[in-house]
Amino acid sequence: MKAMILAAGLGTRLRPLTDDRPKALVPLAGRTLLEITLARLRSVGVREVIVNVHHCAQMIIDYLQANHNFGMAIAISREDDQLLDTGGGLKRAACFLGGSAEPFLLHNVDVLSSIDLAGMMRFHRERKALATLAVQSRDSSRHLLFDAQGQLCGRRAGRGAAPQIVRPAPGLQPLAFSGIHVLSPRIFDLLEETGAFSIVAAYLRLAAQGEAILAFRDRNAYWRDLGRPEQLAQAEHDIALGQFPII
Repeated sequence: MKAMILAAGLGTRLRPLTDDRPKALVPLAGRTLLEITLARLRSVGVREVIVNVHHCAQMIIDYLQANHNFGMAIAISREDDQLLDTGGGLKRAACFLGGSAEPFLLHNVDVLSSIDLAGMMRFHRERKALATLAVQSRDSSRHLLFDAQGQLCGRRAGRGAAPQIVRPAPGLQPLAFSGIHVLSPRIFDLLEETGAFSIVAAYLRLAAQGEAILAFRDRNAYWRDLGRPEQLAQAEHDIALGQFPII
């Protein structure tokens, strides 16, 4: 099984921790965010991973080499000249992730989650989705909007912002995206966008065309954004209390 870890961001919200290191190498409970993410992926059978890099890219490459890639086959996708955002970064990795019918995982490096990844993969396969997005009902400034069948129909990009509806449906439910996706490799045949672009924008376009972009809800899962120092501190506290088990 394959996966991609999105780790190329500048980590500006984590400064000063990211002044001299990439966010992937920020420590949490004695591990790095990258190691924690790799361990989660490895626990569900992922053995081949591609990591996109930009800020302090060589530090990530050296770190992986020093740790023998944590027993996995790990490739690097460098975004030296331009950050490609989530969609552009994914598209650049097409040669690594495509070429088979098997779905793959896409995981932000700066989220901590106990979401049932194996269950999410089963859900994706059973429903023959193009993309399955881990979501939760929680307070957020941004929400994706889903119909009663869990199909993506739109988004609200900020508090008080007008919703963007691409598939009209009654009773749309706002859910917060958790930064974890399962994707069919067929996605690469459908990504018309070029350069730097958001994968969520591509999902909305494809949902409008009738593609199955589905919500996966794991109501009992732990999840935390690790984008700010205070969120890291809270995660440290949660781990100490046993609320999130480090693998």
